[in-house]
Amino acid sequence: MNIKTLLFAIIIFFGCTPKNATTNNQNSRTTPTSSISKVMKTKPKNIILLVGDGMGLTQITAGMYMNGNKLNLEKFPITGLHKSYAYDNLVTDSAAGATAFACGVKTYNGAIGVDHDTIPIKTILEEAEENGLATGMVATSTIVHATPGSFIAHQKQRRMYEEIAADFLKTDIDIFIGGGKKFFNNRESDDRDLYAELRAKGYVMSDFFEKDLEDIQIDKTKKFGYLTANKDPLPVAQGRDYLMPATLKTLDFLDNRSDKGFFLMIEGSQIDWGGHANNSDYIVTEMIEFDNVIGEVLKYAKEDGETLVIVTADHETGGYAINKGSTRDSLVTAFTTDYHTAVMIPVFAYGPGSEAFSGIYENTAIYDKMKSAFGF
Repeated sequence: MNIKTLLFAIIIFFGCTPKNATTNNQNSRTTPTSSISKVMKTKPKNIILLVGDGMGLTQITAGMYMNGNKLNLEKFPITGLHKSYAYDNLVTDSAAGATAFACGVKTYNGAIGVDHDTIPIKTILEEAEENGLATGMVATSTIVHATPGSFIAHQKQRRMYEEIAADFLKTDIDIFIGGGKKFFNNRESDDRDLYAELRAKGYVMSDFFEKDLEDIQIDKTKKFGYLTANKDPLPVAQGRDYLMPATLKTLDFLDNRSDKGFFLMIEGSQIDWGGHANNSDYIVTEMIEFDNVIGEVLKYAKEDGETLVIVTADHETGGYAINKGSTRDSLVTAFTTDYHTAVMIPVFAYGPGSEAFSGIYENTAIYDKMKSAFGF
């Protein structure tokens, strides 16, 4: 091929390629196949996704043994495994992992709701809103942290907390509860008061400084936001006690808020932090609290009959191991790292549509399966 022929071929190729191909969400995603729908015997009205950040199989096992050899996770009839790796790294972080769940794309570590080219990708929460469903998020981290942020924001880096907070104004999420008050009304990058802006959009906004969450009677006719700490919430072992009441209040709030159903993401954020700290007690106390919340969500789903519950993690943290000499009430543990690892991650599912979550698949398939279950 001479140089003129080669140049002509290049011109033809690029001239025929749509300029906006990379901005098309469906071209950037793993597109759901019809086989997912065929596996589902029934479809849910509601989906509750519970993410135990950093929760690998050993974290689950340690929580089980230290909780009298039982967990609510044992009640799930469907189990699977997902491959957690990021777009360009075998070891994912929470941002890339959560973006895979929320958007159905593999992306780089640190990405919040954007693909590997930093193009914003619509999230399952945003799609639920567009389809008339109610939406909510609860986290034991700041509400602008990597996992919750990836469901509602579109930013190039996970530490752009104030920008992530501002993205809450671009959605109509019905309820959100988590830490991070300072990123909303004590900002460093500008003088915006996001409390005032959210209230102007119809939200009732409150926080730990104004009133305890358990004392608040939420007006179900209005959208609601509650911030549990100025920045990071405390570990449960140091007195944090809002995850259970926040979950129960959120379920009560979302129940029948829309006749089309709801999408809710709940994160047990600090299982991960225990792994980073190489602190087994930290992991276990956070794991047991998260499992107690799972139990209440399962109870709701069983009574409701129209709710799909999914429990998984973005990645494992710590290379956590239970070693020789351990007993059911005294664990001898070790860690290989203070960061994440690349092991496959368990998935648990219950309710209509849960059949699709068995087997081994990419983490992006969590999005595909949720979208298919909703019928979007």
